[in-house]
Amino acid sequence: MSKAVTPRRGTVGTALLLGAAGAALALLAGGRTWAEGTTTVAQSTVTKHVSGQDVTGLPGALAVVGLAALVAVFAVRGVWRTVVSAGLVLAGAGVVAGAVTGAGDTSALEEQAAKANGLTSGAVDHVTHTAWPWVALAGGVLLLLAGLLALRFGRHWPAMSGRYERDGTPRPRRVRTAPDPERPEELWKALDRGEDPTGA
Repeated sequence: MSKAVTPRRGTVGTALLLGAAGAALALLAGGRTWAEGTTTVAQSTVTKHVSGQDVTGLPGALAVVGLAALVAVFAVRGVWRTVVSAGLVLAGAGVVAGAVTGAGDTSALEEQAAKANGLTSGAVDHVTHTAWPWVALAGGVLLLLAGLLALRFGRHWPAMSGRYERDGTPRPRRVRTAPDPERPEELWKALDRGEDPTGA
């Protein structure tokens, strides 16, 4: 029986590693340059660049949500663990979707060009895209895999609780023993109560 349980328990570390790495990649990519291009301002060419947060805040925001869900998986039990695991899957899928749609987006660059020219819209030339959207996509895939592991094996994972040890067995209750009447402090306490400690 232990051979069947051990692989399931072993998925805990894998899910934690995948989820943490996925969230880190998505957050890192969100702060990097996703696209750049040039615009003309007062008859001079100016280079503009936009980060992932400028293009779409979805990957960064959902990476934080996914990280919180990954921690929450171990704080809940039963049906709530399934719900949180599903939320982790959706967060990963959302990061992937945001990265894919933002990889070729130029609207953020056009907004930067418009601000530079003081116009409502601006033209951008020589647009290039970096690889950071695909790094965010990889992070989303890792979060998605962590969520799928949680959905499949989460019911076998331990939960955070003060009443249980790491192996899931209850901690032994502390048994209070009666005070020893012969101890000096107990004799003093008896005197304070007005009792005769030398009596029967």
